[in-house]
Amino acid sequence: QVQLVESGGDLVQPGGSLRLSCAVSGSSFRFYAMGWYRQAPGKQRELVARITMSGATNYVDSVKGRFTISRDNAQKMVYLQMNSLKPEDTAVYYCNTYSSSWPWGQGTQVTVSS
Repeated sequence: QVQLVESGGDLVQPGGSLRLSCAVSGSSFRFYAMGWYRQAPGKQRELVARITMSGATNYVDSVKGRFTISRDNAQKMVYLQMNSLKPEDTAVYYCNTYSSSWPWGQGTQVTVSS
């Protein structure tokens, strides 16, 4: 059974930075493209960043230049470095495969507010 555990969320002021972590257990992690998703109150969950098995990355336009996704295959970890945070980045952040094929974790809350 695959388990995803996200961490690193916090309350931060606009312009601040956070680094989110996702620990993956129970899977051949390195064979999957991974993604970070977010869900704001009253909105659908959206994919914001993707990283392939080889490390190629893609981002939704709203976070390009501010967010960086990375992975450590040996440690089965996925990271999301978030800089220049904006209030509209407020959401619960989740990781999963690019096709969201695993059970969702509990997510980690990111709140951007002054």
